[in-house]
Amino acid sequence: MKRTGADHVLLDITDKKPAWVRDRFPGIYSECLRYGVDITAQPIPIVPAAHYCCGGVATDLDGRSTIPGLWTIGETAHTGLHGANRLASNSLLEGLVFGHRAALALKEDTMKKKSWPDVPDWDVGEAGTPDEAVVITQNWDELRRLMWNYVGIVRSTKRLTRAARRIALLQEEIVEYYWRYFVTRDLLELRNIACVAQLIVECALARRESRGLNFTIDYPETDPKDARDMVVKRGVPAHLRVR
Repeated sequence: MKRTGADHVLLDITDKKPAWVRDRFPGIYSECLRYGVDITAQPIPIVPAAHYCCGGVATDLDGRSTIPGLWTIGETAHTGLHGANRLASNSLLEGLVFGHRAALALKEDTMKKKSWPDVPDWDVGEAGTPDEAVVITQNWDELRRLMWNYVGIVRSTKRLTRAARRIALLQEEIVEYYWRYFVTRDLLELRNIACVAQLIVECALARRESRGLNFTIDYPETDPKDARDMVVKRGVPAHLRVR
């Protein structure tokens, strides 16, 4: 798909008898049929699934991150129980266990009844009502497509560098919009996903090997000296980050 620019590839199981397919894959059969694809007679259009934050946010053994109030479980969490291959199935049990542990820890924290700090009233400054909300949806869509096309499972230094340049431009627009207009939920989420996108691209460029669920065509081999975690810290350049 990267090489040809195709929207999808085809998965063909029509060599099997229809009864066998319906009995073996009843859910997939029904879902595809709902979209007009009879998998007993037609190939299935497929694309890779997106796993953007696999094992990304460091937590303690209760799912608590270093940011107060931010708890993380499942694929997004880096708990130390799984390595580089964090796909959906092998983190299900971890999600179940840590979900339970996080719930117990949250209950205990709530019972401590910590008082909230005094927060001053929000100062809107010279911000006004946005007259072009389409800017948010446009940048959101551009960022999503950019990450899908340039920062997918199979990567290259050329595409990652292009992605980094475009993300930097998008962030400039987002910052300008943020200070000019009233803050909204969509604007905050756009700013957050742009930040995550930047971190993903920077880390991908810094790691010069192929390991886990990502593959770079420029460095196809696994490098034993990189069999460790990359920890991103605020204000530290990518090439100096602690591993």
